[in-house]
Amino acid sequence: MDHAQLTRKQKQFFDFIVDYKNEHDVWPTYREIADHFGYRSPNSVTQNIQALLKKEYLIKSDEEEYDLHPSLAGQYDKQQQNGIPVRGLIAAGYLQEAVEADLGKITLETLFPDLEKVFALRVSGESMIDAGINDGDFVLLTESEVRDGNIGAVLYNGETSLKRIYKNSNGLRLEAANEQYEDIHITPDQFEEVQILGKYVGHVNRQGIFRSAQA
Repeated sequence: MDHAQLTRKQKQFFDFIVDYKNEHDVWPTYREIADHFGYRSPNSVTQNIQALLKKEYLIKSDEEEYDLHPSLAGQYDKQQQNGIPVRGLIAAGYLQEAVEADLGKITLETLFPDLEKVFALRVSGESMIDAGINDGDFVLLTESEVRDGNIGAVLYNGETSLKRIYKNSNGLRLEAANEQYEDIHITPDQFEEVQILGKYVGHVNRQGIFRSAQA
């Protein structure tokens, strides 16, 4: 079924309410929508919903509540998104009777519960190869606290580096995972020039997705 094209603002409105529904399992209230978009009146919410009903992105249920149009449910329903199907249980001890069941899917959200905070950078260089991170890999980072000994991305003096970060009274020590690279030392008086871009939580390459044990 072909649906009429949404305007940019209608698409933003639609994406917000669908994302909210997928995250909270209920539709946002008119007040929550108005607060998100800064609408001064619930009438703006009503107008957008009416436009989505007219363009058949939403439908009215028997209880006069709106819902996704059936032709879009599979496309936008979180449970239908791409993932690895879990087809049942398997014993890791004694042999047991096979149990087949639809146990959902493994998605990126399964591996990284705070997926909305995760971003990626492409690795250039080999200073972290002993940590399994190679040239050309995509490292996954999150904007969370980097504790002593964690791997993190650092911006210093206009240059970036992925290193294991140690903090002490003498400043920062950025340690490589390759003996061919020397540590980088940053003294306390240079701290204002340092920005921690993110904490390493995993990396991706052609072999698959690898999650940090400290993530």
